[in-house]
Amino acid sequence: MLHAEVRQTEGLTFMARGPSNHWVVLDTSESGGGHGAGSNPMELLLMALGGCTGMDIVSILAKMKESYAGFRVELSGERAEEPPRRFTRIFVDYYLTSDSVLTDNVAKAVRLSAEKYCSVGGTLVPGVAMVHRYHIIRGTGEETGEVV
Repeated sequence: MLHAEVRQTEGLTFMARGPSNHWVVLDTSESGGGHGAGSNPMELLLMALGGCTGMDIVSILAKMKESYAGFRVELSGERAEEPPRRFTRIFVDYYLTSDSVLTDNVAKAVRLSAEKYCSVGGTLVPGVAMVHRYHIIRGTGEETGEVV
């Protein structure tokens, strides 16, 4: 069982840590009653998803012996208007810079992460619609695709 601890420090500012023993600051904006001293919980959820799926993609592409010069994941989420203002849809965009990576391998890595390996994504689905798109930046232009 995974365990986390969250402590209030002042007002709406909290410190959290898990088994890795690294502290994370959670807060909200000053207009929301906080101090703006840290990321808010919904931001952290997107970051956790990006880290989880990013680690999957890097590991899978390494096993495929694919190389690239740069990799990043950008995430954006649509939220419900009414409380609890949960995410209703999250867009996950993967950006790889490479002239040699095979498009089919990128699509396969994204699919494996989305459907099998990413535990954060697996926790959110089916309640949150997920859209996974990849962008391969090559010297000749950009290839894009969506994994459904």
